[in-house]
Amino acid sequence: MIKNIALVAHDARKSELVSWVRFNAQSCKNCKLFCTGTTGRLIETALKEELGPECPEIIKLLSGPLGGDAQISSMIAERKIDMLVFFCDNLIMQGHQNDVMGLTRLASLYNIPFATNRSTADFLISSPLFTDESYQPIIPACIESYKNRKL
Repeated sequence: MIKNIALVAHDARKSELVSWVRFNAQSCKNCKLFCTGTTGRLIETALKEELGPECPEIIKLLSGPLGGDAQISSMIAERKIDMLVFFCDNLIMQGHQNDVMGLTRLASLYNIPFATNRSTADFLISSPLFTDESYQPIIPACIESYKNRKL
């Protein structure tokens, strides 16, 4: 079963995410990667160097400030993303902070494994549950309750 991983990094943390991807290249090669703008180009270059012809499919979305974060948010709501790795720069306010907050809110709401730092990302991708085809994340009851609410 191919896992769909969304990879996002603010400018100050792009090199850290690329380093993480290189370190986890073997785990990533059996995944489909969805990346925002420049991050996607950097990751594609790194994985082609690491894996050659075994490089996984990398879907490059819009840059975060131009709607890439919103695209990933939509994919999470549609249950098309299995894991989110978002190395965000918490030292500065982003011009698209509302999109960033929306992305993190939906990852939490839809029970998507979500890493904001390298250690957590390492733990997620190396978990036996990551490759366990019988494992299904539990959709929180609040989502169904909200969809079926009566006004």
